[in-house]
Amino acid sequence: MDVAILIVAMKSPEELTDLFRATGRKVTPQRRRIFELLQGDGTHPSAEEIYRRLSAEMSTVSLKTVYQTLGELASMGVILSVDVGTRSMRFDPNVEAEHQHLLCARCEAVQDVTLPVELAPGEVIDGYLVMRTDIVVRGLCPSCRADLGEAAAKWVAPGVAGVAEQSPRTEKVL
Repeated sequence: MDVAILIVAMKSPEELTDLFRATGRKVTPQRRRIFELLQGDGTHPSAEEIYRRLSAEMSTVSLKTVYQTLGELASMGVILSVDVGTRSMRFDPNVEAEHQHLLCARCEAVQDVTLPVELAPGEVIDGYLVMRTDIVVRGLCPSCRADLGEAAAKWVAPGVAGVAEQSPRTEKVL
């Protein structure tokens, strides 16, 4: 199957600072650092992950600030709030290119990928106007496959598209 792994493109911290100020939002040192942490981050971090990174550098940051800043960035359309089926919302700075997501069922790593999908925003399907297509492909990342060795094959249920019950972080396939 032809797939393309995408490189994350996002507005620079300077552009985000200008955008925030132009829309009457304050740019604190904490927000500025959040912009910097998101820059080029293709891991689709959760708010909690960004908070952990930021609080190691800035003791004055709160989780509320991180959530508010990410929420504002998402409402402005400069990041995507993505639910890939993990316990937390993930934030994707890649808003320029149509793409889908690969999710590791073991370590929960997320990666952008372009798959051949024939649905485009603006199409109508059974009366539904397509706004966005969210596809999450679940599997094992190369690192987890290497860690598991031959046991990786046990993670795939025979004859079923899904993850077998050996996965500690996903639902059991029936």
